[in-house]
Amino acid sequence: MQQQPRPRVPVEPGQSEPPDSCCAGHEATARFRFLRHGVVEQKCLRHAVGHRSLARTALVTALVVGTVLTAINQGNVLLEGSFPAQLLWKIPLTYCVPYCVATFSALRISRLT
Repeated sequence: MQQQPRPRVPVEPGQSEPPDSCCAGHEATARFRFLRHGVVEQKCLRHAVGHRSLARTALVTALVVGTVLTAINQGNVLLEGSFPAQLLWKIPLTYCVPYCVATFSALRISRLT
């Protein structure tokens, strides 16, 4: 049986709620707080990582920073027209690192004390 999500309760600025269960309705402890449409949502790590605005911001950051870093680090090889096999893992990793850093930073800011 699937559990229903907890109802979201508006919280006035400056007010705090004690850590509770995740707003997704399962028993995991909420450790992160997000504001969505003027309503505060508390989420566990699993759901915080998938929070739409967090993932979108991290993706945009990864695309911009990853592209710049790829151009700096691999630009000469790519402009020569060659594509060595080692670039098959170097280029994706160049995009993954800024995505992880942006996600980690956003989670640190959003964490409940």
